[in-house]
Amino acid sequence: MNKTVLKVSALVLFLGLAGGCATTGGGDAMATANQASATAEAARAAADRAAQAAADAQSTADQALSAATEAQACCEANRETMERMFRKVSSK
Repeated sequence: MNKTVLKVSALVLFLGLAGGCATTGGGDAMATANQASATAEAARAAADRAAQAAADAQSTADQALSAATEAQACCEANRETMERMFRKVSSK
């Protein structure tokens, strides 16, 4: 995603500069290019924050899976113990 944002910002910057060369009002083109660059930087920062949030969510999901796996193992161990106790009582 970062590469896409950088490509888009480079394209916008190039088009802004190329458009500025084709017009006589160079100040407007430079302002547009600067604004496009700032927008691209803001988009990159937002993408970085989203990537970090996704990594945090994945970490939380991994912890939840680990806890669920441990709980399942405990449940199965308890079931086996109860079955052994039931068989022992039933055999008397």
